[in-house]
Amino acid sequence: MKIGNPLDRDTDHGPQNHQAHLNKLREYCQRGVREGATLACGGNQVPRPGFFFEPTVFTDVEDHMFIAKEESFGPIMVISRLAVGDGLHVRGLASGVFTRDINKALYVSDKLAAGTVFVNTYNKTDVAAPFGGFKQSGFGKDLGNLTCRKAVFIYSLNKHLQRPDLGHVLGYLSVARWW
Repeated sequence: MKIGNPLDRDTDHGPQNHQAHLNKLREYCQRGVREGATLACGGNQVPRPGFFFEPTVFTDVEDHMFIAKEESFGPIMVISRLAVGDGLHVRGLASGVFTRDINKALYVSDKLAAGTVFVNTYNKTDVAAPFGGFKQSGFGKDLGNLTCRKAVFIYSLNKHLQRPDLGHVLGYLSVARWW
């Protein structure tokens, strides 16, 4: 995985946007280890100028752990094992399901409350498919033709037209505008 300039098409991952976020990622990883998750790889700042953080993977993550409940908004993947029938919780902006059983994948995908659910892959998207968060994660969808709905606000005005001096209704005016 190439870490570097985000404007370079060959770059897979760029820097964090500020020092405070980099510090939060370090704290996030330290807490995951303290609570018993297995740090499979990463978890540190990349030793180079800038706010670069290593792609990080945690395994053996349990639902009660902080890193299972809170999003990092960084290059950190949290892997949990689920048995069929387990209660499923909100898993954030995106979730991934890996299994040999497609019926299990469809069942779990349907139960997850995430903006995007990847099955047997991760972060492979099509620009025609909407992408975005769920509940408190994000402000709607990006990509795809449904993104236009962000810029569209239907405004309705219904005005009762009346001449008080005549004491009766002249009619109604309805206007709908998109902008």
